[in-house]
Amino acid sequence: MSAFSNFLLQKKTSLFIWFGLSFFVAMKQVFGHIHNNYFIYKYTFFNLIHQHNLYLPQPEHYLDVNHYGPLFGIFIAPFVWWPDHLGAGLWVMFNAFILFVAIKQLPIVNHQKNIILLLCAHELMTASFSTQFNPCMTAIILLSFVFIRQKNDLWAACVIILGTYIKLYGIVGLAFFFFSDQKLKFVASLVFWSIVFFLLPMTVSSPKFIIQTYQDWFHDLIHKNDENSESLMQDISVMGMVHRIFHLSKIYNLYILFFAITIFGSCYQFVRKYKYSNYQLLVLSSTLIFTVLFSSGSESPTYIIAFVGVAIWFINLKRPLTNLHIGLMIFAFILTSLSPSDLFPKNIKTEYIVKFALKALPCFFIWLHVIYEIYTRKFDNSISQIAS
Repeated sequence: MSAFSNFLLQKKTSLFIWFGLSFFVAMKQVFGHIHNNYFIYKYTFFNLIHQHNLYLPQPEHYLDVNHYGPLFGIFIAPFVWWPDHLGAGLWVMFNAFILFVAIKQLPIVNHQKNIILLLCAHELMTASFSTQFNPCMTAIILLSFVFIRQKNDLWAACVIILGTYIKLYGIVGLAFFFFSDQKLKFVASLVFWSIVFFLLPMTVSSPKFIIQTYQDWFHDLIHKNDENSESLMQDISVMGMVHRIFHLSKIYNLYILFFAITIFGSCYQFVRKYKYSNYQLLVLSSTLIFTVLFSSGSESPTYIIAFVGVAIWFINLKRPLTNLHIGLMIFAFILTSLSPSDLFPKNIKTEYIVKFALKALPCFFIWLHVIYEIYTRKFDNSISQIAS
Protein backbone atom coordinates (compact mmCIF):
# COMPACT_ATOMS: atom_id res chain seq x y z
CA MET A 1 0.00 0.00 0.00
CA SER A 2 1.42 3.39 -1.00
CA ALA A 3 2.17 6.12 1.53
CA PHE A 4 -0.63 8.25 0.03
CA SER A 5 -3.15 5.40 0.33
CA ASN A 6 -2.05 4.82 3.91
CA PHE A 7 -2.56 8.53 4.63
CA LEU A 8 -6.07 8.46 3.18
CA LEU A 9 -7.05 5.42 5.22
CA GLN A 10 -6.02 7.00 8.51
CA LYS A 11 -8.90 7.77 10.83
CA LYS A 12 -7.97 11.44 11.25
CA THR A 13 -7.86 11.93 7.47
CA SER A 14 -11.32 10.49 6.90
CA LEU A 15 -12.72 12.47 9.84
CA PHE A 16 -11.18 15.69 8.57
CA ILE A 17 -12.62 15.25 5.07
CA TRP A 18 -16.04 14.04 6.29
CA PHE A 19 -16.64 16.79 8.83
CA GLY A 20 -14.50 19.39 7.05
CA LEU A 21 -16.63 19.41 3.91
CA SER A 22 -19.83 19.50 5.98
CA PHE A 23 -18.43 22.28 8.17
CA PHE A 24 -17.65 24.29 5.03
CA VAL A 25 -21.29 23.94 3.97
CA ALA A 26 -22.48 24.78 7.50
CA MET A 27 -20.45 28.00 7.45
CA LYS A 28 -22.08 28.96 4.15
CA GLN A 29 -25.44 28.64 5.93
CA VAL A 30 -24.20 30.60 8.95
CA PHE A 31 -22.60 33.47 7.05
CA GLY A 32 -24.30 33.32 3.67
CA HIS A 33 -27.50 32.27 1.98
CA ILE A 34 -29.76 29.81 3.83
CA HIS A 35 -31.20 27.13 1.58
CA ASN A 36 -34.97 27.24 1.14
CA ASN A 37 -35.34 23.67 2.46
CA TYR A 38 -34.39 24.75 5.96
CA PHE A 39 -37.30 27.20 6.07
CA ILE A 40 -39.68 24.46 4.89
CA TYR A 41 -38.42 22.30 7.76
CA LYS A 42 -38.61 25.12 10.29
CA TYR A 43 -42.20 26.04 9.48
CA THR A 44 -43.27 22.41 9.56
CA PHE A 45 -42.87 22.75 13.33
CA PHE A 46 -44.61 26.12 13.62
CA ASN A 47 -47.45 25.07 11.33
CA LEU A 48 -47.82 21.94 13.43
CA ILE A 49 -48.19 23.75 16.75
CA HIS A 50 -50.42 26.47 15.25
CA GLN A 51 -52.50 23.86 13.40
CA HIS A 52 -51.98 25.31 9.92
CA ASN A 53 -52.13 22.98 6.93
CA LEU A 54 -48.61 21.57 6.53
CA TYR A 55 -48.89 21.12 2.76
CA LEU A 56 -50.12 24.47 1.49
CA PRO A 57 -47.74 27.04 -0.06
CA GLN A 58 -46.46 29.78 2.25
CA PRO A 59 -44.57 32.12 -0.10
CA GLU A 60 -44.07 34.60 2.73
CA HIS A 61 -41.80 32.05 4.41
CA TYR A 62 -40.49 29.69 1.72
CA LEU A 63 -40.79 28.49 -1.86
CA ASP A 64 -42.23 25.10 -2.87
CA VAL A 65 -44.22 23.11 -0.28
CA ASN A 66 -43.54 20.65 2.53
CA HIS A 67 -43.64 16.92 1.78
CA TYR A 68 -42.74 15.53 5.22
CA GLY A 69 -45.04 13.95 7.76
CA PRO A 70 -46.19 15.79 10.91
CA LEU A 71 -43.71 13.86 13.06
CA PHE A 72 -40.92 15.75 11.30
CA GLY A 73 -42.11 18.90 13.06
CA ILE A 74 -41.11 17.27 16.36
CA PHE A 75 -37.82 16.01 14.91
CA ILE A 76 -36.72 19.45 13.68
CA ALA A 77 -37.91 21.28 16.81
CA PRO A 78 -34.50 21.54 18.59
CA PHE A 79 -33.12 23.59 15.68
CA VAL A 80 -35.92 26.08 15.04
CA TRP A 81 -35.32 28.17 18.18
CA TRP A 82 -31.85 29.25 17.11
CA PRO A 83 -31.31 32.24 14.80
CA ASP A 84 -31.93 30.96 11.28
CA HIS A 85 -28.33 31.05 10.08
CA LEU A 86 -27.06 29.22 13.15
CA GLY A 87 -29.95 26.76 13.16
CA ALA A 88 -29.30 25.84 9.53
CA GLY A 89 -25.59 25.35 10.22
CA LEU A 90 -26.28 23.15 13.24
CA TRP A 91 -28.76 21.11 11.22
CA VAL A 92 -26.12 20.43 8.55
CA MET A 93 -23.58 19.29 11.15
CA PHE A 94 -26.16 17.16 12.97
CA ASN A 95 -26.90 15.30 9.74
CA ALA A 96 -23.19 14.68 9.16
CA PHE A 97 -22.73 13.50 12.74
CA ILE A 98 -25.68 11.13 12.90
CA LEU A 99 -24.67 9.47 9.62
CA PHE A 100 -21.08 9.20 10.88
CA VAL A 101 -22.33 7.46 14.04
CA ALA A 102 -24.42 5.01 12.00
CA ILE A 103 -21.53 4.12 9.68
CA LYS A 104 -19.29 3.54 12.70
CA GLN A 105 -21.78 0.93 13.98
CA LEU A 106 -21.51 -1.26 10.88
CA PRO A 107 -20.03 -4.77 11.39
CA ILE A 108 -16.83 -4.06 9.45
CA VAL A 109 -13.25 -3.20 10.40
CA ASN A 110 -12.19 0.37 11.08
CA HIS A 111 -10.26 1.03 7.89
CA GLN A 112 -13.31 -0.07 5.88
CA LYS A 113 -15.41 2.46 7.77
CA ASN A 114 -12.83 5.09 6.89
CA ILE A 115 -13.09 4.15 3.22
CA ILE A 116 -16.88 4.57 3.32
CA LEU A 117 -16.45 8.02 4.88
CA LEU A 118 -13.95 9.02 2.20
CA LEU A 119 -16.03 7.74 -0.70
CA CYS A 120 -19.25 9.35 0.56
CA ALA A 121 -17.94 12.69 1.87
CA HIS A 122 -18.57 14.55 -1.38
CA GLU A 123 -22.04 13.08 -1.79
CA LEU A 124 -22.76 14.15 1.79
CA MET A 125 -21.67 17.66 0.90
CA THR A 126 -24.12 17.67 -2.03
CA ALA A 127 -26.95 16.80 0.36
CA SER A 128 -25.69 19.33 2.90
CA PHE A 129 -25.72 22.21 0.41
CA SER A 130 -29.49 21.89 0.25
CA THR A 131 -29.78 21.23 4.00
CA GLN A 132 -31.34 17.88 3.18
CA PHE A 133 -32.75 15.35 5.64
CA ASN A 134 -31.40 12.50 3.51
CA PRO A 135 -28.20 11.94 5.55
CA CYS A 136 -30.43 11.34 8.57
CA MET A 137 -32.59 9.00 6.51
CA THR A 138 -29.49 7.07 5.47
CA ALA A 139 -28.53 6.79 9.14
CA ILE A 140 -32.03 5.56 10.01
CA ILE A 141 -31.79 2.74 7.45
CA LEU A 142 -28.29 1.80 8.62
CA LEU A 143 -29.33 1.81 12.27
CA SER A 144 -32.36 -0.38 11.58
CA PHE A 145 -29.91 -2.92 10.12
CA VAL A 146 -27.43 -2.51 12.99
CA PHE A 147 -30.05 -2.83 15.76
CA ILE A 148 -31.49 -6.00 14.24
CA ARG A 149 -28.00 -7.51 14.06
CA GLN A 150 -27.46 -6.53 17.70
CA LYS A 151 -30.76 -8.27 18.59
CA ASN A 152 -32.15 -4.93 19.73
CA ASP A 153 -35.45 -5.27 17.89
CA LEU A 154 -37.24 -2.65 19.98
CA TRP A 155 -34.91 0.09 18.76
CA ALA A 156 -34.77 -1.31 15.23
CA ALA A 157 -38.55 -0.96 15.07
CA CYS A 158 -38.27 2.52 16.57
CA VAL A 159 -36.02 3.91 13.84
CA ILE A 160 -37.98 2.14 11.08
CA ILE A 161 -41.27 3.70 12.18
CA LEU A 162 -39.59 7.06 12.85
CA GLY A 163 -38.24 7.15 9.29
CA THR A 164 -41.54 5.98 7.81
CA TYR A 165 -43.58 8.64 9.64
CA ILE A 166 -41.16 11.34 8.50
CA LYS A 167 -40.46 10.48 4.85
CA LEU A 168 -41.76 6.96 4.04
CA TYR A 169 -38.27 5.83 2.94
CA GLY A 170 -37.73 4.47 6.44
CA ILE A 171 -40.05 1.58 5.69
CA VAL A 172 -37.27 -0.11 3.69
CA GLY A 173 -35.76 -1.05 7.06
CA LEU A 174 -38.26 -3.92 6.95
CA ALA A 175 -35.94 -5.47 4.34
CA PHE A 176 -33.88 -6.72 7.30
CA PHE A 177 -36.83 -8.41 9.01
CA PHE A 178 -35.57 -11.89 8.08
CA PHE A 179 -32.31 -11.27 9.93
CA SER A 180 -34.16 -10.88 13.22
CA ASP A 181 -34.02 -13.75 15.70
CA GLN A 182 -37.01 -12.33 17.60
CA LYS A 183 -39.58 -11.80 14.87
CA LEU A 184 -42.64 -11.72 17.14
CA LYS A 185 -40.97 -9.16 19.39
CA PHE A 186 -40.00 -7.18 16.30
CA VAL A 187 -43.58 -7.12 14.99
CA ALA A 188 -44.92 -6.16 18.42
CA SER A 189 -42.35 -3.38 18.60
CA LEU A 190 -43.42 -2.09 15.19
CA VAL A 191 -47.02 -1.89 16.42
CA PHE A 192 -45.94 -0.18 19.64
CA TRP A 193 -43.86 2.51 17.93
CA SER A 194 -46.50 3.04 15.26
CA ILE A 195 -48.94 4.02 17.99
CA VAL A 196 -46.40 6.14 19.89
CA PHE A 197 -45.27 8.13 16.86
CA PHE A 198 -48.82 8.55 15.58
CA LEU A 199 -49.85 10.08 18.90
CA LEU A 200 -46.68 12.10 19.59
CA PRO A 201 -47.48 15.11 17.32
CA MET A 202 -50.85 15.37 19.06
CA THR A 203 -49.03 16.47 22.23
CA VAL A 204 -48.18 19.80 20.57
CA SER A 205 -51.26 19.99 18.35
CA SER A 206 -54.62 18.19 18.49
CA PRO A 207 -55.89 14.71 17.55
CA LYS A 208 -58.34 16.08 14.99
CA PHE A 209 -55.67 18.16 13.25
CA ILE A 210 -53.14 15.31 13.13
CA ILE A 211 -55.64 12.84 11.68
CA GLN A 212 -56.54 15.41 9.01
CA THR A 213 -52.84 16.09 8.41
CA TYR A 214 -52.13 12.45 7.60
CA GLN A 215 -54.95 12.54 5.05
CA ASP A 216 -53.48 15.74 3.59
CA TRP A 217 -50.02 14.13 3.48
CA PHE A 218 -51.37 11.17 1.54
CA HIS A 219 -52.90 13.43 -1.12
CA ASP A 220 -49.75 15.59 -1.21
CA LEU A 221 -47.55 12.58 -1.93
CA ILE A 222 -49.84 11.41 -4.73
CA HIS A 223 -49.74 14.89 -6.27
CA LYS A 224 -45.96 15.10 -5.88
CA ASN A 225 -45.51 11.72 -7.56
CA ASP A 226 -47.49 12.97 -10.55
CA GLU A 227 -45.33 16.10 -10.75
CA ASN A 228 -41.94 14.40 -10.39
CA SER A 229 -41.67 13.19 -13.97
CA GLU A 230 -42.21 16.73 -15.25
CA SER A 231 -39.14 18.14 -13.49
CA LEU A 232 -35.55 17.58 -14.63
CA MET A 233 -34.41 17.88 -11.01
CA GLN A 234 -36.76 15.11 -9.81
CA ASP A 235 -37.22 11.47 -10.80
CA ILE A 236 -33.47 10.90 -11.10
CA SER A 237 -34.20 7.19 -11.09
CA VAL A 238 -34.09 4.24 -13.44
CA MET A 239 -37.65 5.05 -14.53
CA GLY A 240 -36.73 8.69 -15.10
CA MET A 241 -33.63 7.72 -17.04
CA VAL A 242 -35.51 5.29 -19.29
CA HIS A 243 -38.36 7.77 -19.79
CA ARG A 244 -36.03 10.62 -20.78
CA ILE A 245 -33.71 8.63 -23.02
CA PHE A 246 -36.27 6.51 -24.86
CA HIS A 247 -39.33 8.82 -24.50
CA LEU A 248 -41.48 5.98 -23.22
CA SER A 249 -44.85 6.57 -21.57
CA LYS A 250 -45.27 6.38 -17.81
CA ILE A 251 -46.97 2.99 -18.11
CA TYR A 252 -43.51 1.46 -18.51
CA ASN A 253 -42.71 2.58 -14.95
CA LEU A 254 -44.91 -0.26 -13.69
CA TYR A 255 -42.96 -2.82 -15.70
CA ILE A 256 -39.64 -1.44 -14.44
CA LEU A 257 -40.86 -1.47 -10.83
CA PHE A 258 -42.19 -5.00 -11.19
CA PHE A 259 -38.82 -6.14 -12.57
CA ALA A 260 -36.90 -4.35 -9.79
CA ILE A 261 -39.07 -5.61 -6.93
CA THR A 262 -38.97 -9.17 -8.28
CA ILE A 263 -35.18 -9.13 -8.55
CA PHE A 264 -34.79 -7.45 -5.14
CA GLY A 265 -37.14 -9.90 -3.45
CA SER A 266 -35.57 -12.95 -5.08
CA CYS A 267 -32.41 -12.40 -3.02
CA TYR A 268 -34.25 -13.68 0.05
CA GLN A 269 -34.53 -17.20 -1.33
CA PHE A 270 -31.08 -18.04 0.05
CA VAL A 271 -32.19 -18.76 3.61
CA ARG A 272 -28.96 -20.55 4.51
CA LYS A 273 -27.01 -17.38 3.74
CA TYR A 274 -28.94 -15.24 6.23
CA LYS A 275 -26.44 -15.92 9.02
CA TYR A 276 -23.43 -14.56 7.13
CA SER A 277 -22.37 -10.95 7.71
CA ASN A 278 -21.12 -10.52 4.14
CA TYR A 279 -24.48 -11.58 2.75
CA GLN A 280 -26.33 -9.26 5.13
CA LEU A 281 -24.10 -6.35 4.09
CA LEU A 282 -24.86 -7.01 0.43
CA VAL A 283 -28.59 -6.97 1.22
CA LEU A 284 -28.03 -3.68 3.06
CA SER A 285 -26.18 -2.31 0.04
CA SER A 286 -28.92 -3.47 -2.32
CA THR A 287 -31.61 -1.91 -0.10
CA LEU A 288 -29.91 1.49 0.06
CA ILE A 289 -29.34 1.64 -3.70
CA PHE A 290 -32.78 0.22 -4.56
CA THR A 291 -34.53 2.82 -2.39
CA VAL A 292 -33.18 5.66 -4.54
CA LEU A 293 -32.98 4.02 -7.97
CA PHE A 294 -36.65 3.10 -8.08
CA SER A 295 -38.25 6.15 -6.46
CA SER A 296 -39.79 8.89 -8.60
CA GLY A 297 -38.99 11.31 -5.77
CA SER A 298 -35.23 10.83 -6.10
CA GLU A 299 -33.22 13.98 -6.73
CA SER A 300 -29.51 14.66 -6.69
CA PRO A 301 -29.19 15.13 -2.88
CA THR A 302 -31.09 11.87 -2.31
CA TYR A 303 -28.11 9.94 -3.64
CA ILE A 304 -26.29 10.07 -0.31
CA ILE A 305 -28.55 7.09 0.52
CA ALA A 306 -27.56 5.15 -2.59
CA PHE A 307 -23.90 6.11 -2.44
CA VAL A 308 -23.46 4.74 1.06
CA GLY A 309 -24.85 1.51 -0.40
CA VAL A 310 -22.30 1.69 -3.22
CA ALA A 311 -19.47 2.19 -0.70
CA ILE A 312 -20.67 -0.74 1.43
CA TRP A 313 -20.66 -2.94 -1.68
CA PHE A 314 -17.12 -1.82 -2.52
CA ILE A 315 -15.62 -2.61 0.88
CA ASN A 316 -17.56 -5.90 1.01
CA LEU A 317 -16.24 -7.27 -2.27
CA LYS A 318 -14.71 -10.71 -2.43
CA ARG A 319 -11.01 -10.07 -2.84
CA PRO A 320 -8.94 -9.48 -4.86
CA LEU A 321 -10.31 -6.37 -6.53
CA THR A 322 -10.80 -6.68 -10.28
CA ASN A 323 -10.66 -4.01 -12.95
CA LEU A 324 -14.46 -4.26 -13.19
CA HIS A 325 -14.88 -3.44 -9.49
CA ILE A 326 -12.48 -0.52 -9.64
CA GLY A 327 -13.99 0.72 -12.90
CA LEU A 328 -17.52 0.64 -11.52
CA MET A 329 -16.45 2.51 -8.39
CA ILE A 330 -14.61 5.19 -10.38
CA PHE A 331 -17.57 5.47 -12.77
CA ALA A 332 -19.93 5.98 -9.83
CA PHE A 333 -17.67 8.47 -8.08
CA ILE A 334 -17.28 10.60 -11.21
CA LEU A 335 -20.78 10.44 -12.71
CA THR A 336 -22.91 10.05 -9.60
CA SER A 337 -20.97 11.93 -6.93
CA LEU A 338 -18.99 14.59 -8.79
CA SER A 339 -21.43 15.46 -11.60
CA PRO A 340 -23.56 17.95 -9.57
CA SER A 341 -20.45 19.92 -8.56
CA ASP A 342 -18.64 22.78 -10.26
CA LEU A 343 -15.81 20.34 -10.99
CA PHE A 344 -17.90 18.97 -13.84
CA PRO A 345 -18.19 20.80 -17.21
CA LYS A 346 -21.45 22.74 -17.12
CA ASN A 347 -22.55 21.93 -20.68
CA ILE A 348 -22.07 18.17 -20.16
CA LYS A 349 -23.88 18.35 -16.81
CA THR A 350 -26.83 20.28 -18.24
CA GLU A 351 -27.19 18.74 -21.68
CA TYR A 352 -26.59 15.12 -20.79
CA ILE A 353 -26.38 14.19 -17.10
CA VAL A 354 -29.31 16.25 -15.82
CA LYS A 355 -31.34 15.99 -19.01
CA PHE A 356 -31.19 12.18 -19.10
CA ALA A 357 -30.95 11.48 -15.34
CA LEU A 358 -27.58 9.79 -15.88
CA LYS A 359 -26.62 10.22 -12.22
CA ALA A 360 -28.60 7.00 -11.72
CA LEU A 361 -26.70 4.96 -14.32
CA PRO A 362 -23.57 3.89 -12.37
CA CYS A 363 -25.63 3.01 -9.30
CA PHE A 364 -27.90 0.87 -11.47
CA PHE A 365 -24.92 -1.08 -12.85
CA ILE A 366 -23.57 -1.56 -9.33
CA TRP A 367 -26.97 -2.65 -8.01
CA LEU A 368 -27.10 -5.34 -10.70
CA HIS A 369 -23.60 -6.42 -9.69
CA VAL A 370 -24.69 -6.60 -6.03
CA ILE A 371 -27.57 -8.86 -7.04
CA TYR A 372 -25.17 -11.02 -9.06
CA GLU A 373 -22.89 -11.37 -6.03
CA ILE A 374 -25.79 -12.30 -3.76
CA TYR A 375 -26.63 -15.11 -6.18
CA THR A 376 -23.10 -16.38 -6.85
CA ARG A 377 -20.81 -15.71 -3.89
CA LYS A 378 -19.86 -18.29 -1.31
CA PHE A 379 -20.20 -16.54 2.03
CA ASP A 380 -18.46 -16.86 5.36
CA ASN A 381 -18.27 -14.55 8.35
CA SER A 382 -14.73 -13.31 7.71
CA ILE A 383 -14.28 -9.59 7.23
CA SER A 384 -13.31 -8.72 3.67
CA GLN A 385 -10.12 -6.73 3.34
CA ILE A 386 -9.25 -4.00 0.87
CA ALA A 387 -6.40 -5.27 -1.24
CA SER A 388 -3.06 -3.72 -0.41
